[in-house]
Amino acid sequence: MVSDPGMLPTVVPPSPTDESPVDRQARPRWRRYAWGLLLLAIASGIGGVFYRQSAARDSPTPELTEALPVDVISVEPVERYTTEREYTGELVAGRSSVLGFERAGTVVNIFVDEGDRVVAGQPLAQLDIRTLEAQRQQLEAQRQEAVAQLRELQSGPRQEDIVTAEAAVAELEQQVELARLQRDRREDLYAQGAIAREELDQETYNTGALEKRLAQTQSELAELQAGTRSEQLDAQTARVSQLDARLQQIDVDLEKSTLYAPFDGTVGTRSVDEGVVAGSGQTVLSLVEAGPLEARVGIPPAIADTLTLGQAQTVRLGDRTYSAPITALLPELDATSRTVTAVVQIPAADLTVGQTVRLVLTETQDTQGFWLPTTALVPGERGLWSVYVLTEPDAAETSGETSANMYTVGRRDIEVIHTEGDRALVRGTLQAGERAITSGTHRIVPGEVVQWVPE
Repeated sequence: MVSDPGMLPTVVPPSPTDESPVDRQARPRWRRYAWGLLLLAIASGIGGVFYRQSAARDSPTPELTEALPVDVISVEPVERYTTEREYTGELVAGRSSVLGFERAGTVVNIFVDEGDRVVAGQPLAQLDIRTLEAQRQQLEAQRQEAVAQLRELQSGPRQEDIVTAEAAVAELEQQVELARLQRDRREDLYAQGAIAREELDQETYNTGALEKRLAQTQSELAELQAGTRSEQLDAQTARVSQLDARLQQIDVDLEKSTLYAPFDGTVGTRSVDEGVVAGSGQTVLSLVEAGPLEARVGIPPAIADTLTLGQAQTVRLGDRTYSAPITALLPELDATSRTVTAVVQIPAADLTVGQTVRLVLTETQDTQGFWLPTTALVPGERGLWSVYVLTEPDAAETSGETSANMYTVGRRDIEVIHTEGDRALVRGTLQAGERAITSGTHRIVPGEVVQWVPE
C-alpha cells in the first residue's frame, strides 16, 4: 500500500529466501550463457581492431599529387574605400506655367494645340472683344466732347459776347438815368400835392429795378472781360483725364483678351475649346519651357554639406548617363523627407518632364581592411564569415620532392565591411601578405593539404 499519493512506491527486491527451487536450478544455466556471449563480443572487438590496423598498414598512402589545386590572391591592406550611392529624384522643367485669362469671356480662338512648340510673345488664345470695342468707342466720343469744352474754356469768351454785354450795360445806364429823373419830378409833384403817394412809390420801384438790372449786366460784362476761372479749367481737365484712364483700362482688357506665351516652350495640356465661356483665372493651356531640364533630388544634409555649386555629378535616367552640374542647394529641408533638395541641370533636350532620375554620389570612407573576391568568403559561425588561407604544411604530411607547391588550409575569421559587385572589403584575423584561397572553398576544410602553383 502507498500511504502518500505524492510519493512513488518503493520496489523491494526479493530476498534469496523467497526463491523457489526451480529458480535456483535455472540460475547457473543462464549465467553460463551470459559469460559465453560476453567472451565472444570481446574476441570480436579485438579482432576488428587488429584487422583495421593491418588494413591501414597494407593500404598505400595517397599521393600528394592528388591534392586539390586552388587559386589564391595575396591580400594587401587598404586605408580607405569609395562607395557610390544613388539618390532618387524627379525631372522637372526650368519653368512651367498654367495659363488662363484674367477676365471672364467667351473663347473665340485657340491658335495652338497640344505638343506645339511656341516662342515668347506668340498668341495662344483669344476671347470675344466686341463688347470692349463698343465701350471704347463710347468713351472716345465722351472724351472728344470733354476736350472741346476744355478748349473753349481755355480760349475764354468771344469778343462778340463782350461787345453785346457792353451795349446792354450802356442801354441800361440810360434807362436808369431816365428813371431817376422821372422819380425826382414825382417827388417834387408829391411835395406840392399834385400827385398821390402811389404814383411816387411806383416810380421809385421802377428806378430800383432798373438799377439792379444794370448791376447784373455790369457783373456779367466784367466776368466776360476777366475770362474763364481757373477752377473751371481744372474741373474740365480732370474730366478729360478720367476719360483717358477709362480708355486705358479698356485697352488693357483688350490686350489681355489675347493669351500670349510668356517664354519659349512646348504646349502641354489644352483644357478648353472654342465657344467655351472661360472664367477669370480658369486654366486654358499649360506651357513647359524648352531647353535644359532640371532634376530635383533629395539628399541627406550631411552629404549636401560636402557638395559645391557647379560641381559636375553623374545622373542616370534609365540606361543613359549624364554629367550634370549642381546649380542650387535649396536652403530649407523637405518637410516630409527631411532632406536637402539638390537642383541639377541636365543638358539634354529629348527628355520628358516627370522622369525618375538617380543622382550618383561618390563617398570616401576611412576604414582599414582587405579587398577579397566574394568567391573567397566562407560562411562561419554565428553568422560571421571566414576565409581560407595557405599555410606551410607539417613535415609529417609532406616529404621530399612531393612537398613542392603543397600547403595546408588555414582558417581566418573576418567581418564583411562593404560589398561592391563581385568583391568585398573585409577585416579580422587576416594578415597582410597572406594568400587567400579564391576557388573551390566549398570542397576543402581547414587542415586539408591543397596544391597551388605560382604563376
